[in-house]
Amino acid sequence: MKSTEHTQSTEHTQSAKNTGRPTQQRLVQTSHRGPRDLTLLTDQPVPVPGPGEYLVRVGAAGVNFADVMQTHGTYAGGPEAPYPAGFEAAGEIVAAGPDIGHPLPPGTHVVGTGPGAFARYMTMPAAQALPVPAGWSDAQALGLVLNWATALAALKPLGRIEKGEAVLIHAAAGGVGQAAVRLARHYGARVIATASPGKHATLEALRADHVLDSGRSDLATEITRLTGGVDLVLESVGRSTFATSLAVTKPFTGRVVVYGAASGDATVSTHELVFTHQVQLKGLHIGALASAAPGLYRSLLAELTELIAEGVYPPGTPRIHALSDGSSVLRQLASGRTQGKQALDPWR
Repeated sequence: MKSTEHTQSTEHTQSAKNTGRPTQQRLVQTSHRGPRDLTLLTDQPVPVPGPGEYLVRVGAAGVNFADVMQTHGTYAGGPEAPYPAGFEAAGEIVAAGPDIGHPLPPGTHVVGTGPGAFARYMTMPAAQALPVPAGWSDAQALGLVLNWATALAALKPLGRIEKGEAVLIHAAAGGVGQAAVRLARHYGARVIATASPGKHATLEALRADHVLDSGRSDLATEITRLTGGVDLVLESVGRSTFATSLAVTKPFTGRVVVYGAASGDATVSTHELVFTHQVQLKGLHIGALASAAPGLYRSLLAELTELIAEGVYPPGTPRIHALSDGSSVLRQLASGRTQGKQALDPWR
């Protein structure tokens, strides 16, 4: 999402009362002071789809840690406050703008990304809209183009996971983490999952080989004892786990894929990479990957479609909240008090 998109949406919002357009309820972030300033407004304009866009009646909107970062103004590229919040949703196409090569018909349910997803109606770029799998609800499809695509990209094209290798997955009880545990097991890897103790049962049910307390002081020592060194680390926590990730990764052949920094930024120097931690360090942002390597992104979605058909990727089971609870849900996510996928229902 680009900040200009949100700025334009905000300008539309500010002029809504003067346009005579239909209105709706929407969550708007009014400052960069965090989720407490995420406000439900009821007089917001229903957007008009532009070139290459669908107008989507949102059935469920996904909540992601990037939403938390945006409320603090720390997400790369914006948006600037105030802005209509949310960027992931699934719902029904109700209209299409011009310049869509082969538009999906109205009534088709799609999942994708676009600005202002925490609302009853949003515009969604047609290029980022994927039909909801047959038999799935909108809420069950959340995570397909973000959480699962991120997990698959981290494991396969970037992580190059092989059968029998050891993979360490931090924040394993989250949306991306649970997807990664399922996928790593499917590809025959040995899974070491970290999370707070209250979330261990979830990971044990997913058959992670070892489930460890993410807060234990001897975490690196215990992982090394169990594995002798891991082949791949999926790192999304940042400051509080990054040193452990580097310490337990096998020299030269080991890979660390970084796709988040929930506890804050971590640093590593060139000196450390040369003399202390000789690992393959890779960064991942699924939106950037989709833009920079669209063919690779399409191949990820194609593989996910196959995994759905095979039953490896089951329908999602997000915890669904009312749109009015959005501020509270983001605060819970920020403090690590959630498990799995969280979603907002704008019609509750």
